[in-house]
Amino acid sequence: MAKIKIVADSSAGLTEAEIKEHDITIIPLSVMIDGTVYVERETITNDQFPDMMEKASSLPKTSQPPIGKFTEAFDRLGEDGAEVLCVCMMESISGTVHAAEQAASLTKTPVRVIDCQTTDRAMAFQILEAAKVIEAGGTMDEAVAKMKEVFDHHKLYLAIDNLDNLVAGGRISRFAGTISSLLNIKLMLEVAGGQIHIAMKGRGIKAIHKEWDKILDQMDNGPKVKGIGISHVKADKEVARLKGKLNELFPGIEVTVRETVPVIATHTGLGACCLTYYTE
Repeated sequence: MAKIKIVADSSAGLTEAEIKEHDITIIPLSVMIDGTVYVERETITNDQFPDMMEKASSLPKTSQPPIGKFTEAFDRLGEDGAEVLCVCMMESISGTVHAAEQAASLTKTPVRVIDCQTTDRAMAFQILEAAKVIEAGGTMDEAVAKMKEVFDHHKLYLAIDNLDNLVAGGRISRFAGTISSLLNIKLMLEVAGGQIHIAMKGRGIKAIHKEWDKILDQMDNGPKVKGIGISHVKADKEVARLKGKLNELFPGIEVTVRETVPVIATHTGLGACCLTYYTE
């Protein structure tokens, strides 16, 4: 049976230890700050980006990996007869999956490209479960089926503290952004079905805290939780509050906390805080 190797774009919320343990190949996205292009994981780190974004004269610009990056990786990984499972972030926020699909048509290596319909740590949960299936001798179809199972049992919520980046990036109108800023409006977004939805909007941080508490109650009273992740953009105070409550509710589950990748941080803005979990 041919070995299956995993490729993912750099938006996947994987830790360095997980990437190494499962021999996952990461294809980096890039971000341009004041005319200089930085490549995720190569010339800029997640921790460096928020300060650089804050000091930039304009909103950074993001770009998907070139097709050649995927093609080179697919060619190299298939040299020993392996096939490739390539997992990409949701198509609704990036054309990365289409670059991977074009590269798959150019390589001799058998490649299955999957739009995981999410991103960040929710994407990592799918990849990690697929890796376990593969390492246990499972087939490509079984690995993909496991990813779908995880997707069907996950939730991703994102609290937006400041709407400036959403306005600057054209995600909401400038007028709406100005009014929201004056009124101190906060948003809770949910990624579901491969799309971003507004789950709640309210005034001030207390509205966000109330919504987080509702979500935590939902977790506590729902199916057994298997994995939890928090990603953020320089939101240490909010992360500490959320992680403390999660540790009380789920003492047996490690909560993976990460500064999110530059490409995502560019759109969410400073102070954003994301909770992802999946269940049985």
